[in-house]
Order: sequence, then C-alpha cells, then structure tokens
Amino acid sequence: MFAEFFKLLADWDSLDTRIVITGALAAMSCALPGAWLLLRRQSLLGDALSHSILPGIVLAYLALHGMEATGWVPRDWGGRHLVLFLGAAASGVLSAVVTELIQQWGRMDRGAAIGVVFTTMFAFGLLLIRMFADKTHVDPDCVLYGSLESSAWMVISDRIPVSPSAVVNGTMLVISGFLVIAFFKELRLSTFDPGLAGAVGLNARGIQLALMGMTAATLVAAFESVGAILVIAMLIVPAATARLLTDRLATMLLLSLLMAALSALLGHVGALTLPPMLFSRLGYADVHGASTTGMMAMASGCLFALAVCGSPRHGIIRRIVNRIRLQIRIASEDRLGVLYRQDEGRSVEKTSTNSGPTAIVPFGTVLEWLVQRHLFRHGLITMPSTTARLTDRGRELARNLVRSHRLWEAYMARHFDLPGDHLHATAEEVEHFLSPELQTELAAELNQPNLDPHGKLIP
Repeated sequence: MFAEFFKLLADWDSLDTRIVITGALAAMSCALPGAWLLLRRQSLLGDALSHSILPGIVLAYLALHGMEATGWVPRDWGGRHLVLFLGAAASGVLSAVVTELIQQWGRMDRGAAIGVVFTTMFAFGLLLIRMFADKTHVDPDCVLYGSLESSAWMVISDRIPVSPSAVVNGTMLVISGFLVIAFFKELRLSTFDPGLAGAVGLNARGIQLALMGMTAATLVAAFESVGAILVIAMLIVPAATARLLTDRLATMLLLSLLMAALSALLGHVGALTLPPMLFSRLGYADVHGASTTGMMAMASGCLFALAVCGSPRHGIIRRIVNRIRLQIRIASEDRLGVLYRQDEGRSVEKTSTNSGPTAIVPFGTVLEWLVQRHLFRHGLITMPSTTARLTDRGRELARNLVRSHRLWEAYMARHFDLPGDHLHATAEEVEHFLSPELQTELAAELNQPNLDPHGKLIP
C-alpha cells in the first residue's frame, strides 16, 4: 500500500505545487476571519454570508459579461474581482438588512431569520446560474465547488509562475493579517467583553460590521478557488480545530492558519492517491483522482476529528484518561481508608453499598490490581497484595482522608436534620475533594470537634 501511495505521488510537478499553494492561501485567508467568528459564536453568520453573497456575485458577473459583450468593458479587464466584490458586498448588506427586518417585524429569533434569508438568497443565486449558465458559460459545479486546478493552471507570465488566484488570495491574507495585528486589542476586547468595549469608547457594532466586510471580501477572493459551498469548511473548520488544541488566542490564530495550510496539502495528496487506491480495489480502475477542494474539506474534517479525539485538554482520549485516573485515585484513597480503620481496631466503616467510582472494588478485578500497584509504587503500602500494611506516608494520607470523612459527617449532622445512616454516603463522596483549607474551616465552624456523629474519633 505504501509503495502504491508513493508511486502515485511520483509524478508530482510544478502544477501540483501551485495547486497546493493556491489552496493553502485561499484556506488561510478564510481561516483568519473565521477564527474571530467562531470566538464570537457567530459561525452561522459566516455560513449565511457565504451563501447570501452568491446572487450578488452572479448578478455582478452577468452584468460584467454583458458589458464585455457590448464593448463597454474590454475583455479580460483587470477589475473583475472588484466588480465581484461590489456585487457580493451589496448582496451581503441586503441580506443583513432583510434579516433585521424579518427579526423585528416578524418577531422571529435571529437564528431563524438568518436561516430564512440565506437559504432564500442562495436558492435565488442557483436559479440565476441555471437560467443564464448556457448564455454566459457559467459552470454551476465550479460556482459551488470551485475550480482550484484550473485556477492554479493559469499563471501571470512565464517569468512569474504564480496563478492570479494565488495572488488575490495571498493579498487578502496579507490584508487580513495586517488588520488583525493592527486592531488586535480592539478585536479581542469586543469579542470577549463587548460591554466593557462599549464602556471604554469602542464601537463594538462598527467592529462587527468591519469583520463582516473583511469576511465578505475574503469569501469573494476565495470564491473562484474553492467555490460557494466548500468555502464554509475553510472558514470555520480550521478555526474550530485550533480552538480544541489551545486556549490562547494568539496561538489559536496561528494554529488556524497552520490547519488551513495543512488541509490544502493533505487534500491535494488525498485527491491524487485515495481515489485510485480505493476504487481500483472495487473494480473501478478508470478512477484516477478527485476534486482537490472536496478533498481539502475532507482533510479539514479529518484534522478536526483528530483534534476532538486527541486534544491535550478537551479531547475524548484526555477525558477518558482523566476519568480513569480519578477512579484509580478515589479507589486508592478508599483502600487507604479501609486499612486505616483496620489499624484503628474498629469495624470497617465503608461497606460496598454504593456503585460507581467511590465504591470499594472487589479484590481480583483489574481496577483493584491497578490500585494496589499505584499505592505500592507511591510508597503508601508495604506490598501490592491483600495483606499489605500502611507505610508512614500512607498512614498520614489515610488519616487525612478519614478526618475529611468524619468532619463532613459532623458538619451534615450540625446543619441538616438527617438520620445518622444518611450521613455516611454523602461523606464517602465529599471526602475525596476536601482540601486542607476546607478542613480547617469546617473544624473551626464546628468548634474543633473530637468525635463524629457516630462517636468515632476524628483524627
């Protein structure tokens, strides 16, 4: 399999490199404003904007095509992207106004109003494409999914082997990066504390409109490369992946750019290798590749899935590990408490009446084996067996645990009218989370008690 993979990549040439560079610049330019939308919990706005600008782009393109056909504008005019941007901006402003009107007049939730407007405008854009596609040579698939390969194939000149799309997306990336650096404090304050931003004189609404304008301009720039639909993935998914990997804002912005660039590289590599490797085994030997933009979205989703599983703080694996560690810690402390009470010469207070992580685990189970190894490795018991005794360090920790247990029972008995047999179960859970400071406060409030409600000595 690996030999086949590298064989398929053996024909990599300069066109493939230009495709990756163009896709990376488009994805990175989208990821930067997308990170701020994600932090503002306005991801749906980016989705709506990417859909609602479609009729504006189509109308601007149709108007430009008509002017070229009548000779008003020379063909291959250099202001094409400016016209498309103006059409997209007009469409975006119209969608924002209509959304506000629907929200106010129809008394609808903002999310519902956005859903109504962007789906309607997107459908209107598709209708325009279907109506005039034959007359203006508009490929609906290119509008929806982009044409990264063809846009990267065109170069500015023989001396400058760079595609115009790469220049446009790179320019938008530089502009967005400059604006983020120049207004970083304002963006951060208005994002995390808009109330304070307004109190210190910042125009939070103006910053929001500027962010929407930057997003719209970025979407227009990336429209030709990755299309109207797949631009949504580039706008949100890299930022969401970065958010799972870090809690620091600057690091998140840099990781968003890295995830976007990596999705372009992995997407193009996957477009060259995965279809022939998979479909050849299914009997379809004539399948030799796939759309790079589609595979970019797939790669971006895979990176997000990996972050969901392997994030150092928020990942599923980390949560499972933390839960297992918590179970081992609680079961280990339970075992220390049992040994301490046995050394007291009293009856064992903890019976296996509860289920869950706080219950005493039967000997012979995997968790019990882990508990014994854990206690022995940390020098808390003399040997990893059922006949183990407490070491001096283990006895000190066990004494502290029993003290927490009995203090909490005394506190519950003082402040709540509960039967004596109802105090033990609550103390069994709380004892594992009482810090020395809380122990001191409890003892002071209870006037330094010597006995718990059952008449047993509080260490």
